[in-house]
This record gives sequence, C-alpha cells and structure tokens, in this order.
Amino acid sequence: MTDIQGAVRALTRAREAREPCPPLRGSLLSSGDIESAYEVQRAQVRDWLAAGHRTVGAKIGLTSPAVQQALGVFQPDFGVLLDSMAVPDGAEVDPARLLQPKVEAEVAFVLGGDLPYERVTSADVIRATDHLLPAIEIVDSRVADWDISIVDTVADNASSGLFVLGTTPRRLRDVDLRLCGMVLEHAGEPVSVGAGAACLGNPLHAVAWLAGTLASAGDPLRAGDVVLSGALGPMVAVTPGAAYEARISGFGSVRTCFA
Repeated sequence: MTDIQGAVRALTRAREAREPCPPLRGSLLSSGDIESAYEVQRAQVRDWLAAGHRTVGAKIGLTSPAVQQALGVFQPDFGVLLDSMAVPDGAEVDPARLLQPKVEAEVAFVLGGDLPYERVTSADVIRATDHLLPAIEIVDSRVADWDISIVDTVADNASSGLFVLGTTPRRLRDVDLRLCGMVLEHAGEPVSVGAGAACLGNPLHAVAWLAGTLASAGDPLRAGDVVLSGALGPMVAVTPGAAYEARISGFGSVRTCFA
C-alpha cells in the first residue's frame, strides 16, 4: 500500500492547484506507518531545497495530550521550517498562499549552540538557547477538511503553513516557561487561551524531544535554528480579513492579519 512518490505528488498537486487532496492513509500510505510518512516529508523537503529554498529550523506538533488522544498517538511530531514560510510581525498574509489556515500561539526558541546529542536534557536545551520569541504559527493542511491522522499530518510536513516571529527577544532565565499565560485575540476578543504547561508540560521538554529525535536521525539542530515548540492553546480557524494578536506573559506580543 505504501506509495511514497504517489503521496508526494498528491500533496504537491494540492499545494500548487490550491485544491486539498483526500487523506493519504489507507490509499497511498498504510495507517500507522509513520516512518513512510516522514520519508514523504523528507522527499518534499529535498524538492524545496532543490528549488532554492533553505531550511531555517523546525516545528513541533501534537504537543497537547488532548490532540494526541484525538489522533490516537502518544508522541509529538515535527516538520521543517523554510525561509519562505517566515512572515514579518504584523504583516498581512495573502490567503492565496494557504488552503485551510488556522492560527495558534507558541514560544519560539532561537538556538545559539548545536544540539547534537541523542539523549538531550533540559539543561542542554537551556545552554544551547540564545533567546526566545513570541510566535504565531499559521498551520495549514493539504488534506481535505483537515481529515488527518498522524500519518497524514507528518507526510504533510506536520501541517506547516507559515510562521510569524515577534520582535521582543527574551532570555530564558527571565521567563517561566511552564506558567507563562497566553491569550490569542481577534478584534480584541480572546479566541484561544493557554499556558506553557499545555506544551508537553513545558516547552523545554518539547525542544529536548525534538533535538534528540533529529540527532538520532543524523540531522541535529544547529546554532541559528528557530524551533516552534508547540501550541500553548487550541488552534483557531482563520476568518478572512481578520487580525490576530498573541500575548504571552513575559514575552510581549506578536501579530498577523489576513487580506
């Protein structure tokens, strides 16, 4: 049942034609075959790099126990961040770049050192982190109606879309990552609330997991990488023409809007 290239073609067509494709599981990929899903992801990344893009970091998904339970998994997943995915703080997003966008607020880690270890501790992450930024991830799915399993989302680069980084860097020692509160607002009204503890108990734990996972695969996190550590609250479907602002206690805020 596994058809790596068929899955790559389906996702590429969906992205280029702006028409979501049916779920990959059960047709092009076997349900539960996460390794094949990552091979689909890697094949797309190779295509993007060949087209002139560059990687700037990684994102972590499925950090919420509730979301993991909904998908029937007990582990996070990850995707690759490209330079073309970055949106300046407060800039307007062209909806033509996306299919089914949703937004969520996160803490972004910007690394000042490499993390080449297969067993990564929180102390390793603390030592390697240069600074933190508030972030909005604009997630997207090339799979119709967000009808995804972990296989579908992993193959689709962990449902990556775009990301917005704030411009108020903070040192890790100056914030409480576990207790930092988050509110995501639309038109001044809260549409999502949460805290650092919603992200695997602490965003540090999520980054440590990612660093060890990538090092084990021979592609470790490096100095300069941006890591989106996972949602602090529920993601919210984008309303056309809407503006969103995420405020994270101790971090300041970050904004984006949609044409």
